[in-house]
Amino acid sequence: MQPARKHQAQKPAVQKRAVQKVLAGFLFVGLIVVLLALPQHAASPAAQGPPTPGMDMSLPSAQEPIPAHHTHLPDSPLPPTLDPQLFTAVIVQNAYTLAASVKKLLYQQPCYCHCDQSEGHGSLLDCFAGKHGSNCNVCMAEDFYTYEQSRKGKTAAQIRAGIISGEWKSVDLAKYQQPLPAK
Repeated sequence: MQPARKHQAQKPAVQKRAVQKVLAGFLFVGLIVVLLALPQHAASPAAQGPPTPGMDMSLPSAQEPIPAHHTHLPDSPLPPTLDPQLFTAVIVQNAYTLAASVKKLLYQQPCYCHCDQSEGHGSLLDCFAGKHGSNCNVCMAEDFYTYEQSRKGKTAAQIRAGIISGEWKSVDLAKYQQPLPAK
């Protein structure tokens, strides 16, 4: 009878260790989920090297860095935006069409998808000089916001203030899912 009691005494200890391992596993997975949910920000642009002349890197009151942008136009020509016909989605074609029409303004705007950190962009214009803008609703919303505000006579600085304050989030992307009216 003694061997049976010894086996029974070992059983709770084994079960306790198994429960501890399962709990540790859940704790580990939970920690990973929490870490993945935290915002990922690269090193500040200042830590990546000096900003280019005219690039504004000031911090807003909420302590979120304002993404890279320029406060004035360069002496050299701006890069072209990609041809809208490279894309099949109407909303993307519209975004690139309008970006081409307001590229001087886009050059002076930050992009809150933080592609300045992830892609090395210097302003919202860089999103549409490449394919990045075609895959990013933030870029497209800020592009449409810039276009809409320019039609209201707003300056680059006024549009930038609106983007920084988050006004671009109110843009109705649905209205850009149909082809733009012919001029």
